[in-house]
This record gives sequence, structure tokens and C-alpha cells, in this order.
Amino acid sequence: MYTLKPKKYLGQHFLTENAIAQKIVNSLTCECYNNVLEIGPGKGILTKFLLNKNFNTYVIEIDPEAINILINTININKEKIIEGDFLKVELNSLFKEQTAIIGNFPYNISSQIIIKIIENKAIIPEVIGMFQKEVAKRIVAKPNTKEYGILSVLTQAYYKTEYLFTVNEGCFFPRPKVKSGLIRLKRINQNLLKCNEILFNQLVKTAFNQRRKILKNSLSKLNFSFATADHNIKDLMHMRAEQLTVENFITLTKYIESQSS
Repeated sequence: MYTLKPKKYLGQHFLTENAIAQKIVNSLTCECYNNVLEIGPGKGILTKFLLNKNFNTYVIEIDPEAINILINTININKEKIIEGDFLKVELNSLFKEQTAIIGNFPYNISSQIIIKIIENKAIIPEVIGMFQKEVAKRIVAKPNTKEYGILSVLTQAYYKTEYLFTVNEGCFFPRPKVKSGLIRLKRINQNLLKCNEILFNQLVKTAFNQRRKILKNSLSKLNFSFATADHNIKDLMHMRAEQLTVENFITLTKYIESQSS
């Protein structure tokens, strides 16, 4: 009998409900990809349902004990198991084809996982991810809400976001202190945004770091002038970060680019 004790330092909370695992796997749309990479499979409750689909299924796991259980209890090819830290692997060197991401993500690195996915958006058309409910709500949040922030804008610049359903604490072992939420991301921008992406990221982060201020004040340290800007830009500069859409941030980024060229 193979057992796996959850490791707190890895943020392991194992899903225990097969019906929910099946529902999670069924949330994959299977559009424009054959490869699926599961992050942190643990005991393999999602993996076994993935293997029943017509996917080319890979898993990445940092815990050697979990890998041993996967090999001995789940009918998965050893060559499809990647031992390592998802945040450190070079996805572009591992996958040349479009690859969807799925997983019950550790709460302590879930935001970092999203950023890694965005950085590799060219090969990741879809994501089905379980997050702490609060984080899930932030990712899908719309403007003019308290949840809307940096993670919302950076994700929605490249992916259509959808909150699918909530999973209660009792569906995991050990039982977490918070509810979880499953979301779907479907890529809308495979290529670059129509602006400087580095500047776009800087602009979004700077604006939300002082979200109570209007942009004219919160962006003052970026040292650009909007004296000659049109009314649209001036109107945006008198709004707060949480009021701006992704397209608004792109418009501002393009304006700042034009001022520095």
C-alpha cells in the first residue's frame, strides 16, 4: 500500500473527491491542442481521469514520494513524468506543441504560476486551475471592483477568464482554511500586445501600487508629460487604476511610448 503524507512546505492539499476531479478534467475544452501538462499531481486523482481522455498527458511534480506513487498506482508512462519545479523549468524547451495546463495549484505559489503561464502564453492556449477562492476571484475580476488588480489585468490581457465553480474545504486533505475556486483561462492574444509589453507591465504595477490615487499622481514617477495628450488620455489620467480596462492600459502604454520615441 502506497501512502503519501502531505508536506506543508510544498503547500500540498490533496483533492479527495473523484466526482469533482472528473468535473475538473471535463472542464478542458480540448480546442487546438493535444498535450496537457498537470502541475503537482500528488496522488494522481486528476491524472487518472486525464489518462482516460485522448490527451498526450504529462505531469510535473517536485515531490519524489509523489512521483513514486504515480509510477506504482497510476498507469502513466515514466517518460511523461517531469521531476522538478514548474516555476524553474524551461517550458519552451520541453514542449514544442500547444500544451494546456491543469492542476490543483499550491496556494503559496499560485500567483507565480499565473505569471509563468503568461510568460509562456505562446504555447499555452488554455488553463484549468484550482486556486484559493480569493485568488481565483482576483484573476477573473472586472474593473470597478475591489478584487480587480494587477493579476486581473495582466492575465486578462492575454486570456479570457471564467470562474467555473467553488470547491469546499472538506473536499481536501488536509482540510485548508479557505474555499477553493476553479477557473478557466482561454488565450486571446498569442502574440505580443499592440504595445511595449515590458512598459505595459510596469504601468499596470505602478498604477495599482497606489490604487487609491488617480493615475496622474500614481504614475508621476514615470516622468512623462501628458500636456499635449488628447482628451481621452487626459480623462484616463484622472481615473484610478481599478477603473481602467485592459484596453485603457494598452492605450496609455502606447501614449507613453510615443512620448519617449
